[in-house]
Amino acid sequence: MSDKSLTKLIIHPYKDRSFKQEDKAAKFTIPVNPESLKKNCKIELENRKAHGTGANKPKFNSKGNEDVQFDFTLDGTKTIAGYDKELKEKPVQEQLDKFLKCVYDIAGEIHKPRFLILHWGKDFKFPCQLSSLNINYTLFDSDGSPLRIKISTTFVSYITPESSTAVNRLSSPDLSHYRVIGSSDRIDNLSHKIYNNPNYLLQIARVNGLTSFRRLKVGTSMTFPPLDKNNK
Repeated sequence: MSDKSLTKLIIHPYKDRSFKQEDKAAKFTIPVNPESLKKNCKIELENRKAHGTGANKPKFNSKGNEDVQFDFTLDGTKTIAGYDKELKEKPVQEQLDKFLKCVYDIAGEIHKPRFLILHWGKDFKFPCQLSSLNINYTLFDSDGSPLRIKISTTFVSYITPESSTAVNRLSSPDLSHYRVIGSSDRIDNLSHKIYNNPNYLLQIARVNGLTSFRRLKVGTSMTFPPLDKNNK
């Protein structure tokens, strides 16, 4: 385990194309980060032949939509280290239903799947919609119920001034953050990184059900929600 705390990939769903109404109940945290993430960028060219020659002379037309692809696993065996603690206690089918609600199910307010922002760390924030989804059941219990599912996804960019504004808001300490604990992590240091203040130890411990904040268990997932700044 690295000494650096692990930030999970989070999918933020929105009920409107203006990215003002985040559906926080449908937000989904990838339980174990993907091993890789592929971003495809496209240039649209208009092919024209130069006059009097047989050679093509491509002309720039526009930038095409970018897309992002990644795979991840949902697990119901409770054996994977660092697995998101909220999902770990749910059967794998319930985990899948929660993911589908976030990215695929029709939202009544807009009559289409939700608008999304993929958020991973400080630098990767990608406003988008789901383009394609592959669900592969890879492990089953003796009664036939699924225990493990591999999911392959493609998200296509949805870049507007409104989505760019929403992306900027995701860095706010007023949003919930999630970390997997590394061997050198301390709550005061994490409090400083997330809230710009190291003194919210007791509130963080209460939120995460800790009886002691001096010893953190490596590999566990902790939540850092918006806190009452007047109660330290």
